[in-house]
Amino acid sequence: MKNETEIKELVKEKYGQIAGQGKLQNASSCCGATACCGDDVYSIMADDYSKLDGYNPDADLGLGCGLPTEFAAIKDGDVVIDLGSGAGNDAFIARKIVGETGRVIGIDFTEKMIELARINCAKLGYRNVEFRHGDIESMPLLSNKADVVVSNCVLNLVPNKHKVFSEIYRVLKPGGHFSISDIVIEGEIPDKWKEVAELYAGCVSGAIQKSEYLDLIKEAGFTNIKLQKDKPITIPGEILAEYLSEEEINQYKNGNVKITSITVYADKPSKDERKCCDPGSGCC
Repeated sequence: MKNETEIKELVKEKYGQIAGQGKLQNASSCCGATACCGDDVYSIMADDYSKLDGYNPDADLGLGCGLPTEFAAIKDGDVVIDLGSGAGNDAFIARKIVGETGRVIGIDFTEKMIELARINCAKLGYRNVEFRHGDIESMPLLSNKADVVVSNCVLNLVPNKHKVFSEIYRVLKPGGHFSISDIVIEGEIPDKWKEVAELYAGCVSGAIQKSEYLDLIKEAGFTNIKLQKDKPITIPGEILAEYLSEEEINQYKNGNVKITSITVYADKPSKDERKCCDPGSGCC
């Protein structure tokens, strides 16, 4: 497996390519990452945004694996942060909810995505939506900034997920919360998948165990953790055939591997009782 720096460069390169493609082109790829996978792959991961208020087709690249904004309990006037904001799809949905008095900040570390999101934002004339170039493992934001954090199929691409959840905790106001859609697994995916760049950028081989994912959220200090949606993901045979032999495909299908898209909610407590500043506390 590549190291963290190599993984980040891989993801940046792949999603830079995606930023230059249209939704239909991305729909025929593995989560938009490579044109290997047939025309039905779009329906594997993504949910339909087109019926949501604030939807903008120019910002919809056919990526994502859920509808976190639909579950995020965003209110008028809230400050919302969208992690891995892409072309602005979730940010513009959130903007419709927070209204003129709220604010939405999108963060993405792919420069071409930031450029595209800013172009889309300018077309819409939004003055309270901005897109910042940055790494969500070290966000370009002050602490206690947001009422709500959302993210859509992004954390599975990040090597240090523990750091990201710690950063989410930091930037949320006391009493704030997040709603995140992501890909997780139960059981073990084939080892060779972990070495395939397209499957990492395609949201599969970078996913971790569901139980580990939820444990990371708890370890970061969040409370009231709950699954808002749990959707099984079925990988079509044409994708499996790209990377596995017929025997390996049968082993995979008959094994205990389960790939799911989850949307998970959690609160940042109004008062942090962990005493993180105490020497030896270990929770920072």
